[in-house]
Amino acid sequence: MPIADVIRGRIGFDGLLITDDLSMKALKGSFAERTKAALEAGCDLVLHCNGKMEEMAEVASACAPLSDPALARLAWARSLRAKPASVDIKALAARLDSLLTAAAA
Repeated sequence: MPIADVIRGRIGFDGLLITDDLSMKALKGSFAERTKAALEAGCDLVLHCNGKMEEMAEVASACAPLSDPALARLAWARSLRAKPASVDIKALAARLDSLLTAAAA
């Protein structure tokens, strides 16, 4: 089941989805195959963090331009950095409980 079905569908998360570091080898295949699999599963962005240029080139070659929905999610995420941090911990905890309940269903 693609992560988009679970995270966006069942849980209802509509934010930016980013992979873990592809060089950690949690996925099988070449870096291009890992990149394509992550994007096809519903991730907006992929991370490659070890700095090996040949691996980074393979990841980049497998990426397409961001879709319009992904660009909108990225713009929204970036806008959060510009706002002063004021967090309602109780509301955040209630939202987390709601997401966990939905995921367990």
